[in-house]
Amino acid sequence: MQQEIVIRSPETEEEFTDYYHVRWQTLRAPWGEPEGSEKDDREHETFHLAAFIGNKIVGVGRIQKNTPTESQIRYMGILEKYRQMGIARKIVESLENAAIEKGFDYIVLDARQNAVGFYISAGYEVIEESYLLFDCIQHYRMQKFLKS
Repeated sequence: MQQEIVIRSPETEEEFTDYYHVRWQTLRAPWGEPEGSEKDDREHETFHLAAFIGNKIVGVGRIQKNTPTESQIRYMGILEKYRQMGIARKIVESLENAAIEKGFDYIVLDARQNAVGFYISAGYEVIEESYLLFDCIQHYRMQKFLKS
């Protein structure tokens, strides 16, 4: 029997430690980046969500304010074993709902090339090619207008 997937913010110090570890495992470790490189200087001012199965964090994502009308999804990552289960979609929908509640008009994000199709299926459109991470991972700026 499959356990329920719960999307919520990490609450305890231990949960935040696990949250950042999943972020590092999915977004930095495969390219040899050190633990700690998964954080930036805006962590304290952003809204973090994690996907829990039982008490295990299996996916992460956050949203930040860029301007009074623009929010941005960043640091989306799902542990490999838990991909293709709809977890990323649940996190994105929850981040979109948070953006609507906070009064944003639209969301932007920089999707890795392998994630562009996922975001298109979630209603995002490619705006432009953005940056190349670690000299090998092409990103694309995407956006979605929110219904309030």
